[in-house]
Amino acid sequence: MNLSKKCIVWFNEVDKKDIALVGGKGANLGEMTHAQIPVPPGFIVTADAYYGFLEETRVMESIRQKLSTLNPNDSRQLQQVAEEIQQIILNSRMPEELAREIGEAYKAMGGELVAVRSSATAEDLPDASFAGQQSTFLNVQGESNVVDAVKGCWASLFNARAIFYRAENKFDHFQVGIAVPVQRMVQSQASGVMFTLEPVTSDKRKIVIEAVYGLGEAIVSGEVTPDLFIVDKDEMRIVGKKINKQEWQLIKNPAAQNGHLNIKAPIEPELQSAPKLTDKEVIQLAMLGKSIEWHYDFPQDIEWAKEKGQLFITQARPVTTIKDSVAEFDPEIGAASILLSGSPSSPGKASGPVRILADATQIDKILTGDILVAQMTTPDYVPAMKRAAAIITDQGGRTSHAAIVSRELGIPCVVGASVATTSLVDGQIITVDGSSGKVYDGNVIRKRSDNPSEVTVINKDVKTRTKIYVNLAQPDLAENIAARNVDGVGLLRAEFIISQIGEHPRYMLSQKRGDEFIEKLSDGISTIAKAFYPRPVVYRCSDFKTNEYRNLKGGQDYETLEENPMLGYRGCSRYLKELDAFILEVEAVKRVREKYNNLHVMIPFVRTVGGMVSAKEVLEINGLARSDDFKLWMMVEVPSNIFLIEKFIDTGIDGISIGSNDLTQLILGTDRDSQKLAVIFDERNEAVQIALEKAVTTAKRMGITCSICGQAPSVYPELTEKLVQWGITSVSVSPDMIDVTRGIIAKIEANLKTDG
Repeated sequence: MNLSKKCIVWFNEVDKKDIALVGGKGANLGEMTHAQIPVPPGFIVTADAYYGFLEETRVMESIRQKLSTLNPNDSRQLQQVAEEIQQIILNSRMPEELAREIGEAYKAMGGELVAVRSSATAEDLPDASFAGQQSTFLNVQGESNVVDAVKGCWASLFNARAIFYRAENKFDHFQVGIAVPVQRMVQSQASGVMFTLEPVTSDKRKIVIEAVYGLGEAIVSGEVTPDLFIVDKDEMRIVGKKINKQEWQLIKNPAAQNGHLNIKAPIEPELQSAPKLTDKEVIQLAMLGKSIEWHYDFPQDIEWAKEKGQLFITQARPVTTIKDSVAEFDPEIGAASILLSGSPSSPGKASGPVRILADATQIDKILTGDILVAQMTTPDYVPAMKRAAAIITDQGGRTSHAAIVSRELGIPCVVGASVATTSLVDGQIITVDGSSGKVYDGNVIRKRSDNPSEVTVINKDVKTRTKIYVNLAQPDLAENIAARNVDGVGLLRAEFIISQIGEHPRYMLSQKRGDEFIEKLSDGISTIAKAFYPRPVVYRCSDFKTNEYRNLKGGQDYETLEENPMLGYRGCSRYLKELDAFILEVEAVKRVREKYNNLHVMIPFVRTVGGMVSAKEVLEINGLARSDDFKLWMMVEVPSNIFLIEKFIDTGIDGISIGSNDLTQLILGTDRDSQKLAVIFDERNEAVQIALEKAVTTAKRMGITCSICGQAPSVYPELTEKLVQWGITSVSVSPDMIDVTRGIIAKIEANLKTDG
């Protein structure tokens, strides 16, 4: 075996850039370890080790031959070929050197119980979800058992559902490798999943937590209907709660020599109807979720566990089912007979004949347009789910397998309906409303249009006079987002890229590594500028606060402790005192503009007119003077920007962008992170709206562009209407709100045109 390649790495040796080596799960575990998220420790058997195994055992050609004649839509043939390939891998001998390395790493962890988990190298990507397709082995103990579990994970790369998914999505079977994280096993008193948005409606103001006693596999499988907690993300308070009775839990089998054989154990009667988490634990968990979302700058699907009162994060991945727009079906169901109710889990409505499946061996019964009804679904159901018009399950919550896959497929789903498999009849015509969680007798969908095939949707090609820009921080997402109906990047945040560099810029300067900082920063910016070219990309210069800069390597040597970093040493004021560090950013922008002149600059947190004048002079002296193809913007987020807006514009800028979060906070004197004051924080407050109107109308009168960053235009359509009426030229929103916001603005502009 080629041991020149790295076969074993520890979590703290990798991060999110290492997907090719350690897969999506492994990369995220490493990334969160670096971010000091409470992740149980472990190591990863890399994808190089897997490819080395294929090479040394010479099994690749045998596998390739079996796949060459496979029709993945033939369920029986698919299952047979999958079993044969898995047996080839399981019967092959693990290379001795690799087995020794795995055993030594396991002993270094203490030789205790571990979880052995699969991590495909195309897994947990923003635009593809391989999660749940490969095997996980829990409560594994002993060197030989860990080695066998690793081989079991490799074999699971060729189970039926994984082969089918790759074939459907045109992934080469041998281009998708697999790594295997081996992680200290958490003996879960409770566990579950958490979404940092509402997974059905894509409401980013909510955090949804599901919890069960014992191991979390009971949630994903749908065998147990979990407790549901909904947390307001801004106010950090519980706004919804549903406690479900749980009679048994999944735990380690104490009698098994190798503990990955888990058992169902009864729960004491007095605990069966009790909440699995206290309210305090729910908020602690939600705060962890919010910090993970902030770190990745994208909504997250998170797995968690509680052991001896301590909360652990065992996985995080980007949510792949965010809806930009939802069909406006409006069937006017009225007094139709309700047969069942459950948890709304994937929006939309569909009618069709019932097909009840007892298990995955019956998936051939499902024809296109049928309503799939089962106690629960597993990944083996996916081929049938792709043919179904809607899905109903007896068990499960909104983060169960049925719910997640239905949202990914874009079909209605109701879970936790309790008696669907016993009260419905094969062939019975029903209507499933995945938005309300109700199931109706018969086909009761009546559209408002005379054309029965017409469904009203937001037209993704619609044009608006007001530009729709996107807020973006992660270069990894740029290409996918640039393919959307978006006019450019209104806010390219530098902080995420600098966090990935991981070192304080002045610390790097002290080591004479300034050019390295410039190169890494320009690489990140360039990825985004290239993806959107020739559409404009507005780079907001770094706006780290001192406490955030201190977290970078070397930061404690350069950053003082401040009582209130929000009002402290940040933005424009910092640039003028630390010119050497600011010039690193200027040079990075210049380097990118050599290829992509669609890149422009925005200065944040400008307290004084003189500060803006000085920042502009620094840019000009260092080669970034305003021109026909280089625009200079200023953030409007400090009340002085409003009072002196004409003077700020007179300094010579091309546009302003309103930072509504900071501006609202400073006008109302309200810490937006304070739970006690959260009810006051509202962009619709009269004082804030006076400020917004002055900024927009003055910019229009003085002939410069005006934008707004943040969720407010998407959350409050009435505010958006006023902004458009006042003459705002663009709004910049998060990626999940692009089409929704354009739809809102299209309607507003149409109404204004009609009224005018």
